[in-house]
Amino acid sequence: MASLNSALDISGLRKSYGGKSVISGIGFSAPAGMCFGILGPNGAGKTTTLRCCLGLTPPDEGKILLRGHSIPDDACAARAHVGVVPQSDNLDPDFTVRENLLIYARYFGLKKTETQRRIPGLLDFAGLADKETARVETLSGGMKRRLTLARALVNDPDVLFLDEPTTGLDPQARHLIWDRLKQLVAQGKTLILTTHFMEEAERLCERLIVLDHGRVVAEGNPHELIASHIEPNVVEIFGENAVQWAHARRALCRRLEIAGETAYFYCDDTAPIREALDKARVLHSLHRAANLEDVFIKLTGRELRD
Repeated sequence: MASLNSALDISGLRKSYGGKSVISGIGFSAPAGMCFGILGPNGAGKTTTLRCCLGLTPPDEGKILLRGHSIPDDACAARAHVGVVPQSDNLDPDFTVRENLLIYARYFGLKKTETQRRIPGLLDFAGLADKETARVETLSGGMKRRLTLARALVNDPDVLFLDEPTTGLDPQARHLIWDRLKQLVAQGKTLILTTHFMEEAERLCERLIVLDHGRVVAEGNPHELIASHIEPNVVEIFGENAVQWAHARRALCRRLEIAGETAYFYCDDTAPIREALDKARVLHSLHRAANLEDVFIKLTGRELRD
C-alpha cells in the first residue's frame, strides 16, 4: 500500500529484455521531500527502473505510483509535475541558453510570459546568469550540466529524477551541483538520484537502495548501512609484496579483501595492524573510517561490470 507521505511507490516491479531479467520484482517507497538514492553497478537495473517510473518503458509486472498517479496509465498527468536530468545532456546545440529553456517549457504548456519570468531565477540558481544569450555549443561541460538541471526545473516540479547528474564533471562543478540539489530538498522537493559516486550518495541521500542483478540487496539511511554492514575501520596497504604480506597477517583483522595490488583490512581495532606496519617500512598504508563505497563493494563485489 502506498504511503501518504511518499512521492514514489513501487511494488513487484519486473522487466525483461529478450528473456533476460533486468528488474526482478523490486519494491521500495521514496518519501516526499528528501533525496532518495538508487545505487548499483552497471547493468543493475537503475536506468530501466527510472524509465519505468516515468512511463517511458512499460514494465512486465508490478505497480508504480508517482505522486499518486498510476504509471504508465497516468504518466502524462504525473510528468506535468516532474523534472528529469538525463544521464547524457540532450540540450539543443543550435539554440541559446534562454531559447533552450523557452522551447522545453512548451512541452508543459507554459505560457511564454510565464517562462520568461522564471528564466532569470533559474539561471541564477544554476550559476549561469551571465550566459543567457550564449549558444549551448560554447558552454563547458559543467555549464551544460547545470543548464540541464535548470531546464528540469522550468515547470517547478515536485519530483526531480536525476540519472548520474555529475558524471564527467570536475570537483568544483560537482560540489556546486551538490549545493544546488541540497537547496532543492530544503525547498521541499523530492529527488530520485542514481549515481556511481558513493560520496555523492552519502552526502545527499537521506535514504537509498542498492540494486544488484535487478534486485534490492540493501535499503536504508547511508550511515545506518555503513554501521550495519561494515567494520568501522579500514586500513589500505599497498607497495612491494603488500598482498603476500597481508595474507600472512590475515588474523589481524575481521575481514581481508584484495583488489589488484592493494589489500584492505577491515577491523574494529587498527592497533595490531599499525604495529605490524611499523616493522614493514617498504609498505604504504592509509587508515580511514569505513564509508558507503565499502558497503557497495561488499554487497555487489569488486569485479568489473560493463
